[in-house]
Amino acid sequence: MNAQDSVLIIGGVSWNAMVYVNAFPTPQPQTVFSRGFHETVGSTGSGKALNLHRLGMPVTLHALIGDDAPGQAIRDFFNREGIRFIYDIDPAGTQRHINLMDKEEGRISIFVVYGTFEPAFDMKRLETLIGEHDHIVLNISNYCRYLIPLIKQAGKAIWCDLHDYDGKNPFYDDFIKAADYLFMSSDAHGIKSYRAFMEIQIAAGKRLVVSTHGKNGSTALTADGRWIETPAISEYSMKDTNGAGDGFVAGVLYGYANNYPIEQCLQFGSIVGGLAVTSLELAAPELNPTLLATEYERLFNRKGI
Repeated sequence: MNAQDSVLIIGGVSWNAMVYVNAFPTPQPQTVFSRGFHETVGSTGSGKALNLHRLGMPVTLHALIGDDAPGQAIRDFFNREGIRFIYDIDPAGTQRHINLMDKEEGRISIFVVYGTFEPAFDMKRLETLIGEHDHIVLNISNYCRYLIPLIKQAGKAIWCDLHDYDGKNPFYDDFIKAADYLFMSSDAHGIKSYRAFMEIQIAAGKRLVVSTHGKNGSTALTADGRWIETPAISEYSMKDTNGAGDGFVAGVLYGYANNYPIEQCLQFGSIVGGLAVTSLELAAPELNPTLLATEYERLFNRKGI
C-alpha cells in the first residue's frame, strides 16, 4: 500500500446552511441575530473525501443527490475541488441541513430535506467501483447497507464511522457487523460503556476500533489487544467543528495506506481533525502531505504534546 492507493467513499453528501450564533436560542418565540452564515457542501462523505483528496489520495465519492439547484451546487463544488463525484438521482431532492453553531463548539443540525430512505440506485455501477478501489469507506446512509455483500464478495475491508452511536439503535447493526475498521464518538455511547463495546468488537474480529472524545482525544483498541490513547491538539484555533471527526478518520486511513505504525496513524488523525476545525469548511484549505508531516514532527515526534 502507498499514497497512490485509491479510496471509494460511499454515502453522506448534503448541501448545508451554516448559521453561527453566540448561544443556542431558548425554546420560545424570538428573533435571533447570527454572527455569520454561509452555504456549502456538508455531511460525512464530503468531509472524508475532501481531507483524503488534499492528502493526495485518489478519491471517488458516491452519493444520492437531487436533480435540483443544491445538487448542481454540489456537483460544481466537487468539480472545482477535482474530486471524482459519481451520483444517483434521489427524487426526494438533495439532502439539506441547517446547522446552528454556537461559540461553545456545539451544533444543532436540522434536517430540512431528508432524502429517500430506500432509494433506487445503480448497483452494478457501484459493484464495478468497489472492485476498482483499494479502500472502501462505507458511511451509514441507509442505502449503503445493501452494498455490504458486494464489498465482502470483492474481498475489500470496510472502514465505517458510526458517529454518535448510542450503543442501542438497531439501525447501525448491519454496519457494525460488517466493518473491519470501526470509528465512533463516545459522547452518546457513554464514558462507562464505550470501552466494553470496543472489546466486544475486537473479539468479533475487527482489525481496529476507535472512540473519539472531542477535546479529550481518542481511544483505540487494536486487533492484538493494545489500548492506545492519543491526545487532541489544543493549540489549533477553532472556527467550526464540522469535519473534525471525518478529518480524524481520513488521517488514520492515510497513515494506514502509507504503512505507518498504528500509533502514528492515530496521531495523523488528531492532526487532520484538528486542522479541520481551523476552517469554516470540512477540511483545512492548506492541508497537504507536507503540512501533515511537518505538524507531526512538530507536535508528536520531537516534543510531544
